[in-house]
Amino acid sequence: MAKNKKYEDTHFEEYLESQTIVDVDIEQRMRDAFIDYAMSVIVSRALPDVRDGLKPVHRRILYAMYEEHLTNDKPFFKSATTVGNVIGRYHPHGDASAYDALVRMAQDFSLRYPLIDGHGNFGSVDGDPPAAYRYTEARMSKIANALLENIDKNTVDFVPNFDEKRKEPSVLPTRIPTLLVNGSSGIAVGMATNIPPHNLTEVLNGVIAQIEDPLISVEDLMEYIKGPDFPTKALIMGRSGIRSAYATGKGKVIVRAKTEIVENRDGTSSIIVTELPYQVNKKMLVESIAALVKDKKIEGLHDIDDHSSDRVGIRLEISLKRDVNAQVVLNKLFKFTRLQDSFSINMLAICDGKPKILGLKDILANFISFQEDIVRRRTKYDLDKALARMHILEGLKIAIANIDEVIEIIRNSYDDAKERLMARFGFSDIQAQSVLDMKLSQLQRLNSEKIENEYNDLSAKVEEYKGLLADEHKLLEQIKKELIEIRDKYGDERLTSIENGIVDIEDEDLIPVEECVVTMTHFGYVKRLPSSTYKSQHRGGRGISGLSTRDEDFVENIFVTSSHNYILFFTNKGRMYKLKTYQIPEAGRQAKGSAIVNLLPIEKDEKITAVIPIKEFEENKYLTMLTKRGVIKKTDLTDYDTIRKGGLIAIGLREDDELIHVELTDGDNNIIVGTKKGICIRFKESDVRPMGRGASGVKAITLNGDDFVVGAGCCKEGADILTITENGYGKKTDLEEFKIQNRGGKGLFGYKITEKTGDVAGIGIVNDDNDVMIITSDGVIIRTAVDEISKFGRTTQGVRVMRLADGVKVVSITTTDKEEESDENTDAETEENPQEVTTEE
Repeated sequence: MAKNKKYEDTHFEEYLESQTIVDVDIEQRMRDAFIDYAMSVIVSRALPDVRDGLKPVHRRILYAMYEEHLTNDKPFFKSATTVGNVIGRYHPHGDASAYDALVRMAQDFSLRYPLIDGHGNFGSVDGDPPAAYRYTEARMSKIANALLENIDKNTVDFVPNFDEKRKEPSVLPTRIPTLLVNGSSGIAVGMATNIPPHNLTEVLNGVIAQIEDPLISVEDLMEYIKGPDFPTKALIMGRSGIRSAYATGKGKVIVRAKTEIVENRDGTSSIIVTELPYQVNKKMLVESIAALVKDKKIEGLHDIDDHSSDRVGIRLEISLKRDVNAQVVLNKLFKFTRLQDSFSINMLAICDGKPKILGLKDILANFISFQEDIVRRRTKYDLDKALARMHILEGLKIAIANIDEVIEIIRNSYDDAKERLMARFGFSDIQAQSVLDMKLSQLQRLNSEKIENEYNDLSAKVEEYKGLLADEHKLLEQIKKELIEIRDKYGDERLTSIENGIVDIEDEDLIPVEECVVTMTHFGYVKRLPSSTYKSQHRGGRGISGLSTRDEDFVENIFVTSSHNYILFFTNKGRMYKLKTYQIPEAGRQAKGSAIVNLLPIEKDEKITAVIPIKEFEENKYLTMLTKRGVIKKTDLTDYDTIRKGGLIAIGLREDDELIHVELTDGDNNIIVGTKKGICIRFKESDVRPMGRGASGVKAITLNGDDFVVGAGCCKEGADILTITENGYGKKTDLEEFKIQNRGGKGLFGYKITEKTGDVAGIGIVNDDNDVMIITSDGVIIRTAVDEISKFGRTTQGVRVMRLADGVKVVSITTTDKEEESDENTDAETEENPQEVTTEE
């Protein structure tokens, strides 16, 4: 046993001594091997060639079908035959990959111009798989002929196949810029390409334009090539992504489904989808919408029906519930589903044997250069063929002139006929062989005139070919001529529309632009409702319930604004916060709303006392603020532009004061201030100089006793001052009855306060195109047209505007634009007789 082991060890040592051992750096070896593999995948599988726009598998499929004469004018043939030929002759990979490529080339929703004419089930836009290749049939499409035209005229190089038993074209002599026309997508090792399809007519027009002006700019090229043209149509939103992709080779376009909102007979609405973004699976899209509805990310959908068919094309009908804003739902669908999709463009292709990112001009330049090479090689081939034929015709002309002697030599010769003809008539080897290849009967029937005509025709073509090869301008003109022929033969109108506009779906786009009512209770519950919730009622009506409040809570503030405006919230402590109106949760008419502390970082003892809506922070605009103790301050609006999350100091307040009113002004107004005891003062805004955010302000009115300010406003030409009391009485008074005084004065009587009317609850500047909205401590709101409230002098008590239950007071008023619609079930009351009461000023 030991002896055998010793023999084996000795034998192994002798074996090692006979071998050459080379030390290799394993890290470098792995790096080299991986690079070789990566380049093989990049060049031989994943990326298209910039010249014909095809990957190797697509090129091999078309060439295999061309070899079998499976052109569009021939009958369909089993796909299995083509797949077998491809993998057996040229493509040493699995049959599944070859068949998948063939299927995609036949899908009219994948390729803008399908290169395969398929017969049978080749899949669907729903993601349904194709039938097995033993069931389907295929042949080349008509446009595919343009990719293989003149391949037999030495227009491209042929290389050995994988087993070197056949030769295959390294590139197809395509006459159309397939890389742009049908696009391409693929993932290689460490890189990927994603080129969108384009319209053939536009691309060829762009090629012609670049031939005519090689220095043409990308902007000018975009006059011809508008942008991608997807087979599934849809809409491209904006051109910036297209411009970037064409200039640099990289960009992103937003593709949106074509939709329409229709009104149904039952008063509901439906969203009809007729075109989908490129490469969007319709079935998965419907499932994603259903999932969003289930998760309550999208509300208001009733049902989704798919009425798509070969006859009508894509047709999804999304039914909505009653009273749902269809545009809002559609915007949410654009944001959360692939009804709006992005297509990232990365125009990477094999150029001169290497992967390269190419802009639009680069791709067209490479295509033009390739066309020059094709036409030059084809022309050289035709020239050589013509010269060879002319050489034979020259021999035949000599043979005709000496036909009897030629026949005699052939008849009397055995193995030396060719040599005797060459020696007697000076024939070349080719000429003599062409004569010998003809039957004697054919020689006797040779027509000298016919041969002469053919010779002259060939002579003219030879001159044309030589002129084409010698003149670059003529060569380009020939290319243009042929491109125009292809354009006219295969071109069509673009399918995808390009629209301008904002493409990103922001939160504001998901919210309809509408007038909203925002209410806030004493304990800080806030909610948003459409102002149309409150129908206009006649003066004296009972109103409708605006919200349900908890015990001891009551509504303190109400304001009207647009859903897209900023809302500046001012607190009693003189701080300011900012929200968009739509950020305030919408609630039902009788719901109490959400706690404001959940929306704004206010302190426990801080409450919102004033608000103002603005669209943007403009220059030459001011925030004019008034406090309960009659202090006024004016600050530039732009000082509040940069708002921190924790809010900003809006006004410096004294210890016993609080902020009650803020208004947006322009510096040239007259301001009127009203107090609880019915005193009003009117003065010029210019009397108040602009101050910084932290300033305390100056005196607006001198108050008596326990009186305090309840409201203020800017005077407008032709407007009135509306005064509403705690017990629901009110009136309009002409502003001209209040003369302009100096700021800080005691003011004039503006309302006759009685026990029946109660103290003044609020004032507002109105005209007959306004409505007034009044809210009481028990949460009841009434909307009344201002023109239904009578106008009286300064010292009258007015008329009843709203009936109140015992213990209920008016706590706030606000004005809004007039609403024409009125409530049919108005509980109108009989107007009380106004009482004129005169008092001393």
